[in-house]
This record gives sequence, structure tokens and C-alpha cells, in this order.
Amino acid sequence: MALATETATGAKGKSEKDFATRGLSVFKASPATYAVLLVVSAIFFVPFILMISIALSSDLTSSQNAFTVIPTEFEWRNFTEVFTATGLPVGRFVGNSVIIATLSAVGQVISSSLVGYAFARLRAPGKGVMFMIVLATMMIPAQITMIPQFLLFKELGWVNTYLPLIIPNFFTNAFNVFLVRQFVSRISGELDEAAQMDGLGYFGVYRRIILPMMWPILTAIAIFTLTHAWGDFMGPLIYLNAENQMPLALGLQYMTSTSNEMQLPPWNLVMVGSIMLTLPMIVIYYLGQKYLYEMNLQGGSAGVK
Repeated sequence: MALATETATGAKGKSEKDFATRGLSVFKASPATYAVLLVVSAIFFVPFILMISIALSSDLTSSQNAFTVIPTEFEWRNFTEVFTATGLPVGRFVGNSVIIATLSAVGQVISSSLVGYAFARLRAPGKGVMFMIVLATMMIPAQITMIPQFLLFKELGWVNTYLPLIIPNFFTNAFNVFLVRQFVSRISGELDEAAQMDGLGYFGVYRRIILPMMWPILTAIAIFTLTHAWGDFMGPLIYLNAENQMPLALGLQYMTSTSNEMQLPPWNLVMVGSIMLTLPMIVIYYLGQKYLYEMNLQGGSAGVK
């Protein structure tokens, strides 16, 4: 009997090993796969190379539109002249974008964590129905609420201020609430019970137990919000009129429209501004990409499955 059991166990282990080996062989990429991926990546990378090439071109090349994909000129002074030669407060544009994006991310992180935790842990009649209503708001196109929101903010006296771009983020959105709620729901409820036995209430459990464990999902939400707010064009276009209040995304468009009728925009300086608009988001994603993966892989003693 023992021999049969040992044989069965050995056969099971061997079959699992063979299955794992077959699984690895299925996903093993061939050199042709890497070659195709390399070619496709190079094609998608061409616009970024062209942007750098235009940013490093001279004023003469820019006025003649004689651009090339591979840089042939290296006018590094364009990266300083963009702050002086355009006649626009480009440095102020960057500062405005930093203020709007940072405060928007802070608002989304705070509000999303609170509302998502409430939907995941608090017990209340009608909570499920309310959650479905919150998710249903994701189906409402932004164009439908654009005019009512503008009229509301106009009555509040918020037009031509940063408040319409920042304050709504302190009331979260349905997508982020869904992310946090699903993440917290996968955390074992035994942790809450143990904390409550030690005298912690719901907010104490949230602050001392759940919030530290939500770091991956909150970092992902911060990255999503920073990316959206940093590159947002429509919101500032609607609510901001003063030049010194414009963020960088709107300022770049303003830079292309302030030229004389028969004069081409300074595309080399515009592309420098585009690099300034693109590069911070690449850096933020590179630094935070592990949290985007941990958002789904967090486990261990935390009880996240």
C-alpha cells in the first residue's frame, strides 16, 4: 500500500513537472519573434525620434520645414531658448502643470481610498445598489456633463481658476473606486476582526491596517491621475483664460497660434515643449511600473489573492 502511494505520488510529481515544462516550451519565444517585436517597436518609436530631431533643428531648418527623422543638427540651445525666445511664460506653464497634476493626484488617492474601502468593508443597506449606480456613471459620456459642469462652476465663481481642474478629483471617480474596492475585497477580513478586537474602529482599521497595504493600487491611481492631469488640454481650455494660468499642454497649443499669419510656428521650440510634456510621464511610469504589477500580484501574509 505504501509502495502504491509512493508510486502514485512520484507519478503525480512527474506529470506536474512535465506539464510545467510543456507550458514553458509553449511560451518560449523564437529569434523570429524577437525580430518582429524589434521591428514593430522601432516603427512605433519613429515619431519620438522625429520629435527629438525637430527639437534639435535650427531656426532656418524649422522655417523651411526641412526636417529629417535622424537628427542632423544639434542645437542644444533650443532647450534654453524655449523659456526666453517665445515671449511666453513657458516656465510658468510647467509650474502650473505641476500644481494641477500633483493636487489632482493627491485628491484622487485620498478620496478613492476612502470610498473604495467603505464599499469593500462597511455594511449598510443598499450598498450594492449604490455601488452599481456609481459604476453606471462610467457609461455617461464626458461631453454630456461638460456644459452643466461649466454652468455650475461659473455660478460658484471658479472659472479662470484652478479649482474646476483640482476640486473634482477630491470626489474620486467610478473607475478608481472600483479598483480600490476590488483590491480591498481580496484582503482577508480576519485582519479587520483582529484589529477591532484590539479596539480599533472602521477608520482606525483603514488608517493603520488597510491603507499601508493599499500602497500598490494607490500608486497606480496616482500614476493614472498624473498622466491624465499633466496632459489634459480640454479642461484648461474651457476654464482658464489668463495666459499665466495655462498649463504646459495648453501653452504649447498657444505657442503654435501666436505667430503671424504668413509665419510658420517655431516648430523646433514647440517640439522642445513636447519633450518637456512627454519625458516626465515616461520617468514616472518607469519609477512606478513595479507598483502597477504589484497591484495584481500583492500577496503573502496580506491575504491578497
